[in-house]
Amino acid sequence: MEIRKKIEEEIKSYAVNGRIACPVARKIAEKLSVSYREVGRVADELKIKITSCDLGCF
Repeated sequence: MEIRKKIEEEIKSYAVNGRIACPVARKIAEKLSVSYREVGRVADELKIKITSCDLGCF
């Protein structure tokens, strides 16, 4: 499976009301061995907002 599809599936599975918490987004990136930026980019394209971001990764 293409990595982008995996990122999309992970984000969609954790998103609630169009939002996903930053720590969850970071875990997705680490699990799939992709950059935080890539997860953020896919979330933006899916119109899913990353919340509770303490580190400014997204």
